[in-house]
Amino acid sequence: MVAAVAHYVEVEAPAQACYDWWRPLTRLPQVFSDVKSVEAVDGDALRTRWIVAGPVGTTVEWEARISEDAPPRKIAWTTVDDADPDVKNSGVVRFDDKGNGRTGVEISLDYEPPAGKLGEAVASLLADPERKVERAAAEFKTVIEAR
Repeated sequence: MVAAVAHYVEVEAPAQACYDWWRPLTRLPQVFSDVKSVEAVDGDALRTRWIVAGPVGTTVEWEARISEDAPPRKIAWTTVDDADPDVKNSGVVRFDDKGNGRTGVEISLDYEPPAGKLGEAVASLLADPERKVERAAAEFKTVIEAR
C-alpha cells in the first residue's frame, strides 16, 4: 500500500535560495521534527543516510539517492533498494518562481510501510503525514524568510 501526501506554500524568497536550502537534504531535521539526521554518504554526492525517530525511543534508518536535480526548479529523492530500507519512500520539492522574490514551494512525499511488527512501528512513525508535511512547509517558510 503506497500512501502520498503533498502541501504547497508560498514564501518570500527567490527560487534559487529555496532550492539551495533543500539541495543537500541535510537541513531537513530543521523542518521535519521526526527526522533526526540526514547525512551525506562519503564518496557519493547523490546519496544520503537518514535517521528518523520512531515510536518508544526507536529509530528507523535508510539511505536515499537524489533521483532528479533540476536547479532551481526541482529536487527529488528515493530510497536506495540495495540498502534494504526499513521503509520505501520518495520525495520531491518543486519551486515555482512567482517573480518579485516570491516562490511557490510544493513538498510531496510517497511512502510504503513494510508489513509485520516493523510495519506497525513505521505506521506509528508516519501517523498523520499530511499534518507533518504541512508543519514542515510552515517551518521552511519561517526558516527561509528569516535568512
